[in-house]
Amino acid sequence: MIHILSEHNSIICQYIAEIRDVQIQNDRMRFRRNLERIGEFAAVEISKTMEYVNKEVITPLGTATVPVLKEQPIIATILRAGLPLHQGVLNYFDHADNAFISAYRRHHKDGSFEISLEYVSSPGIDGRILILTDPMLATGQSMVKTIRALFEKGKPAKLHIITTIASMEGIEYLRTHLSHDFELWVAAVDEELTAQAYIVPGLGDAGDLAFGEKS
Repeated sequence: MIHILSEHNSIICQYIAEIRDVQIQNDRMRFRRNLERIGEFAAVEISKTMEYVNKEVITPLGTATVPVLKEQPIIATILRAGLPLHQGVLNYFDHADNAFISAYRRHHKDGSFEISLEYVSSPGIDGRILILTDPMLATGQSMVKTIRALFEKGKPAKLHIITTIASMEGIEYLRTHLSHDFELWVAAVDEELTAQAYIVPGLGDAGDLAFGEKS
């Protein structure tokens, strides 16, 4: 199931406009905050799909019955670009467990690349709700490889993927290479993917824009 969060006009469209804008991108703090806001927006939408139980809460004047989450999710992110998006989700699921994965493109001289995973830190995810965040879904290869690494910790009851900008090719790659059902929450979808696997119009390199260029 694919949820395009900007499909209907809302404040998230403003955040998307700003993270794409080459002038506003110069403000790293604002770029990170807008990614965080998109994560918060997605967290609220995901929370509507989760199970709740009634809890009695003592107030100064009596007792109130309030629905609360039946269970907390695990929030996972792909380092380093995913950190602001991850923080946005964590702002709302503030009691969640967390997982972190390093995945990056290892480029070759012929212009090709492979996805390299060097670090996975995660609790057991068997039977849990897993929310995976990464701001850019280009080819989809790093996402699939990350999910397979996490599934070595068990199979989640539910898999949610949050991304800011996705290519159609990346979405199709997930559909054809993931055997587990998932829900994708994406702020915007772009049609074009270059030969170097960059999304067009996209927004550039989210990690560099958030934290500075890498060598």
